[in-house]
Amino acid sequence: MEENIRVAIAGVGNCASSLFQGIEYYRQSAEAIPLGLMHWEMGGYLPGDIEIVAAFDIDKRKVGRPLHEAIFAPPNCTKVIWPDMPPSQVIVQMAPVLDGVSEHMRDYPEHRTFALADKKPCHVVKVLRESGSEILMNYMPVGSEEATRFYAECCLETGVSLINCIPVFVASDQNWARRFEERGIPIIGDDVKSQLGATVIHRTLTKLFEERGVKLERTYQLNVGGNTDFLNMLNRSRLISKKISKTEAVQSQLDIRLDNENIHIGPSDYIPWQNDSKVCFLRMEGVGFAEVPLTIELRLSVEDSPNSGGVTIDAIRYCKIARERGEKGVLISISAYTMKHPPIQMDEKEARRLIEEFLVEGEVKVGEEIEEEVFTTRMA
Repeated sequence: MEENIRVAIAGVGNCASSLFQGIEYYRQSAEAIPLGLMHWEMGGYLPGDIEIVAAFDIDKRKVGRPLHEAIFAPPNCTKVIWPDMPPSQVIVQMAPVLDGVSEHMRDYPEHRTFALADKKPCHVVKVLRESGSEILMNYMPVGSEEATRFYAECCLETGVSLINCIPVFVASDQNWARRFEERGIPIIGDDVKSQLGATVIHRTLTKLFEERGVKLERTYQLNVGGNTDFLNMLNRSRLISKKISKTEAVQSQLDIRLDNENIHIGPSDYIPWQNDSKVCFLRMEGVGFAEVPLTIELRLSVEDSPNSGGVTIDAIRYCKIARERGEKGVLISISAYTMKHPPIQMDEKEARRLIEEFLVEGEVKVGEEIEEEVFTTRMA
């Protein structure tokens, strides 16, 4: 075991802030109950063994500042987990803008949206190499197709693993997955799940309908929030992959898929005063014995960004272990457990079982090869 896991972050938003603060929380709280983590220790690594060594953003309130200050800069608005962050030597670097910003966000107050830095973009490949980064976390805004492909190329050039936390399909795209495997680089993706969020609950209830013999006839999941993620998603053209990702996560739990008109899942609106609080409204309609109808309605309220912090800490440690063991390409079981749109959808219990086997024996292969058809081709 090496001393630290060296991680770079693309996008110093609320999720990055929660991750960075959470690492420090567990580093300073050795006796704390490891809430939100699969294990306190994984492959010899504790949460506090993760070290953020590089960070990229485009906001003038973050670029050029030490990371421990930048994570609290507007428009970040998530709950403060650890207010007294120790000084960080990592300075946030100016990233290429590409499609990381939606034009409509310019119409909103600066404290709610971005303030573009007037700086020349850094050489990302050079920064990754000089920082000794092993893993890159992609926290770019939803819909950042071009930017995500850029960072994926940087990873391929430098040998850095990618953990793709957004719904731009890389790990679940056969061509990208093959390129990472050919380069001998582990990758995890796509679109991170929360510890206990709308997708996990919706999947679990859908599976429960199946197991108890109730036919699900129609369902919706509506989500509202006030962070920059929800503001960004007001541009519906950026939501195509997000809706596919969230919908497929639920459809995969059904033996017979619902018609498109009978399932609606996706972000619904932006309410500024909610800040990082996310509210989900879930409705499921079905029929049971003798076709007698039943309905479930559920309201879930969570602090959005910390809800995925423990999931990413586990993914980082798993990825590090996989790198040490010479694994390459898509890490199937951890992707299925931590991501909404993995290349192979699995029941959470099965994915967890395979993860536990991996921690003892190594990556468990699902067949000798990942055939083309296991990659989602339902874009149409």
